[in-house]
Amino acid sequence: MESIYLREPKMKIAFAGAGYIINIHARAAKAQKDVELVAVVEKFSDKAAAFAQKFKIKNQYTTIEQMLNAGDVDALVIGTPNYLHAPQAVAALKAGIHVMVEKPMAMNAREAQKMREASEKSGAKLMVAHCWRFDEDVLWLKKQSQKLGKIIRTKGIGVHTHWGPSGWFTQKQFAGGGALADMGIHALDTARFLLGDPKPVSVYAKIGTHYGSFDVDDTGVIFVEWDNDATSYIESGWWQPHADGPEAATQLYGVDGFGQLFPTRIEVIKRKEQRIDAIDPGFKFPRREHCPQSMYDAQMNYFLDCIRKDKTPVPGALEGLMNMKVVDAAYKSSSTGKVIKIK
Repeated sequence: MESIYLREPKMKIAFAGAGYIINIHARAAKAQKDVELVAVVEKFSDKAAAFAQKFKIKNQYTTIEQMLNAGDVDALVIGTPNYLHAPQAVAALKAGIHVMVEKPMAMNAREAQKMREASEKSGAKLMVAHCWRFDEDVLWLKKQSQKLGKIIRTKGIGVHTHWGPSGWFTQKQFAGGGALADMGIHALDTARFLLGDPKPVSVYAKIGTHYGSFDVDDTGVIFVEWDNDATSYIESGWWQPHADGPEAATQLYGVDGFGQLFPTRIEVIKRKEQRIDAIDPGFKFPRREHCPQSMYDAQMNYFLDCIRKDKTPVPGALEGLMNMKVVDAAYKSSSTGKVIKIK
């Protein structure tokens, strides 16, 4: 009797944007099994053409609406300027297309909530590309952190030293915020992930622009109180003269020890034995590439697996929304000088 193997149909993926980050996502998609890169949505035709040629994509559109009218897309990866995240995601989700959107999820929590509602109503998956949750160092520390006892506080870094972005990143109407929305959110989400995704209770922040002549922030210190009684201290910045660690570097201070990312290790207090056990996983630091392609490959693999197995992605709409609530509260706190409670 002849055996018949049913092959899963290829997942047809489209990309919104044609810049740096979407190239990384396209490489990640290309590395997956049973995937077809079918479309790019980009208003600049020269950028769209170059992207399409590079990844052998046959369909080019200037708007999401054109893509939706043409059909034949299962999932959309959004890597456009922040002001386009919500309208592009909502349009796709309403059409039943699964979405992975770059961080920050949206311009603010209000937009993020609309994205969440669109996903819940249509049933299409919504994932937010908080990439550090898929990094091997981060996953190691997450697993080992149980040895540290209750975590009392964390310190996180989301800083560019001697460098900063240009273009739409530095324009509030397109980006919504500056270094906090761009870099600080990496430190914020990494801390929250390592803490087990607690809910934010309150935020106090001091945010300003000191190194550039744009209308968004390039410097920030943020304190977040969580509902598990932990407190996170986060530094965000562009063009800073120094940083205590690279992007997403995080320290955990527990009642039974200390843990950190980049360089990654833990120290466990053995009180009865009156010693401290240092555990080093042997990860190389500094890395050749601090943000390795393998991290994005793992993220894409997880997104596609959630679609195929009908699982709710984490980080998904809820995680993205929680982060946006903290970002909104931080900007409000800095402008008012007050601690902002989060509902």
